[in-house]
Amino acid sequence: MHRYFDFARHETSYRQETIAGITTFLTMAYIIIVNPAILEAAGIPKGPSMTATIISAAFGTLVMGVYAKRPFAIAPYMSENAFIAYTVVKVLGYSWQTALGAIFIAGALFTVLTVFKVRSWLADAIPSCLKFSFSVGIGLFLTFIGLNETGIVALGVAGAPVCLGKVNTAPVLLSILGFAVIAWLMVKRIHGAIVIGILTATVLSFILGITPLPRELVSLPPDPTPIFMQLDIRGALSPQALPVVLIIFVMAFVDTVGTLIGLSSRAGLLDENGNLPEIEKPMLADALANMVAPVLGTTTTGAYIESAAGIEEGGRTGFTSLVVAGLFLLSLFFAPLFTAVPPHAYGTALIIIGVFMISPITRIDFSDYTELIPAFLTIVLISFTYNIGVGMTAGLLSYPLLKTLTGRGKEVRAGMWVLAALSLSFYIFYPYK
Repeated sequence: MHRYFDFARHETSYRQETIAGITTFLTMAYIIIVNPAILEAAGIPKGPSMTATIISAAFGTLVMGVYAKRPFAIAPYMSENAFIAYTVVKVLGYSWQTALGAIFIAGALFTVLTVFKVRSWLADAIPSCLKFSFSVGIGLFLTFIGLNETGIVALGVAGAPVCLGKVNTAPVLLSILGFAVIAWLMVKRIHGAIVIGILTATVLSFILGITPLPRELVSLPPDPTPIFMQLDIRGALSPQALPVVLIIFVMAFVDTVGTLIGLSSRAGLLDENGNLPEIEKPMLADALANMVAPVLGTTTTGAYIESAAGIEEGGRTGFTSLVVAGLFLLSLFFAPLFTAVPPHAYGTALIIIGVFMISPITRIDFSDYTELIPAFLTIVLISFTYNIGVGMTAGLLSYPLLKTLTGRGKEVRAGMWVLAALSLSFYIFYPYK
């Protein structure tokens, strides 16, 4: 195992990778409850949906660890599940079976394009300024999510979109304490800082009665058969549903590419040109998981930005992913225990990740506006629209346009024009409110 994951080259150890895996899992365990709750709005039963969520996450993360050997966890995407439940099903009127069929088709396309290395060709065509902006944007996006989850930032009043939360309440004070613990331990360079901070806030929340103790520690997983293999591929191939397939494809593509590059940048896995060596391997893990997820009965899966928490704890190899996959499988029987961690505890980890993922902004050429403006649009729109896909497509579309309009079109690689066309289709077919 030590040789297979090349611990020596990555300067890591079993202890370091295990702590990283536990950290990643704790920061994303909320998906076990949140994903089924969202998909219930689409008519997918919550119990079977929870089982499908866990198994799809375990499968994808296991493939990522064993085959791709990367410290990235895979699970159902939060933005895509909301898109399916509230837009595709409730607004556009498609059945959840047809929506799952569309996801399966997108996953099949991903697999074919990955095997023929088209996806890696497209990823390599992305300029360095955008790759760096992906990391920064994702870091700020995670921080914003964490600020909302902990209650430090709340929905605004009197026309303001957001405002300061109720920082005089016990949950918010606990989250601030958890953040302070993590920050202090990180300054002291103590491994496991994020886990310690999360557990500190969780235990105190139990003691103070803010969060109820789980009623049971062990439970049998719900039967997944009501939603297993219920996808409607024929319905998804109808002319009316093809725009849905296209949007799912573009959203998942840009989310995955941006997340992989952003996380790899922080983990020090990119080469001197800003590319991820053998990127087709994590992409194939993502593509296969995207085909398995709708068969199980859940929505689009992909590399999770919360993996950054484990990376900050030193996760550098696929062993980190093995730990995460193992914990997901355990959660089939210990879901009440794992999901007892409150948002004001795990949210602190998401806040502090932004501190580390913002550093690549110094590598963007601020003197070249054709590089700076697309990077800026990517960063701010990822954060302010609460959607990774929107920010990334804005950057992918504006970069070649600015280069061409300023007479520097030769600097744009062919793959970028393909990405720009896909990004344009995203805005054309997007179901605006």
